Amino acid sequence: MNRRNFIQTTGLSAIGMNLSGTGLASSILTSGAVKRPICAFTKCLQFLSFDEIGETLSFLGFDGADITLRTGGQVEPSEVKTALPLAVKTLQKYKIEIPMVVTSITNPDDPLTISTLQALADLGIKYYRTGWLNYEASKTIQQNLDEHRKTFEKLAELNEKLGIHGGYQNHSGASVGSPVWDIYELVKNVNPQYLGVQYDIRHAVTEGGFSWILGMKRVAPWIRTIDIKDFVWEKTPAGPWQQNNVLLGEGMVNFDQFLKEYASLKVEAPISIHFEYDLGGAELGKKEITMDRMKIFGMMKKDLIWFKEAMQKHQIET
Repeated sequence: MNRRNFIQTTGLSAIGMNLSGTGLASSILTSGAVKRPICAFTKCLQFLSFDEIGETLSFLGFDGADITLRTGGQVEPSEVKTALPLAVKTLQKYKIEIPMVVTSITNPDDPLTISTLQALADLGIKYYRTGWLNYEASKTIQQNLDEHRKTFEKLAELNEKLGIHGGYQNHSGASVGSPVWDIYELVKNVNPQYLGVQYDIRHAVTEGGFSWILGMKRVAPWIRTIDIKDFVWEKTPAGPWQQNNVLLGEGMVNFDQFLKEYASLKVEAPISIHFEYDLGGAELGKKEITMDRMKIFGMMKKDLIWFKEAMQKHQIET
């Protein structure tokens, strides 16, 4: 599908007309040196080819793509040597970079880990997200952390040799990193330049309530990449409360407090916006979706504009 047909078919031209005049849109979509490239986490675009992803992100105004490099993702780890260079080359046609990727890496001794990280280094992709670690119920919390620390230290050594950075994402639940505080035990002995935290403010607020700021301060020296999304707690008809993802600024995340703290870190690294609210299955990485593409792209652009305006409000240069 050529550029004109793709834009017309997906309704991207209408999105541009409807939203390009919103707030600071005309100024935020200008080109220039990018200190903190704003990427779209492309899990929600797995129903598109890389050509279509490049076309879409370029038209919407993103700087880059945070692609899925894991089993079932956009690039399979077993095909990384051929598929990843092709993805990079394809997106670059549309001036979309891949400064960061999402992996499932947790074992520094796995041959796939080594080949994947080598491929990242060869292509100049500096940042990757690791996989998640779990607490074994048969061991104490400290025993678990002591074992996982060894894994982190070995990964940091490998990253240093290759000149790349691995970030562990804090995620709500009961796994390693959910409280955020525990991540400090894993990274305290490693160089933040090579391994640290991919800080997720939405999950931090989910688990930390009002105290999330303390966890962020605890791991601040190791924060490089960050994930951006919002949510609310809602009571279901059956009674239990559940988390529901929403558009940026419509939920419980205090972005003013978060961005003030983030600005103080003076970090210059990629930022990934996640789109995890209802997108007709696209938010789950499905390739068969039930929502119109135009609506999906419109919501993505709305989030991008909102976040760019929030960054400018706090004088954070992108």
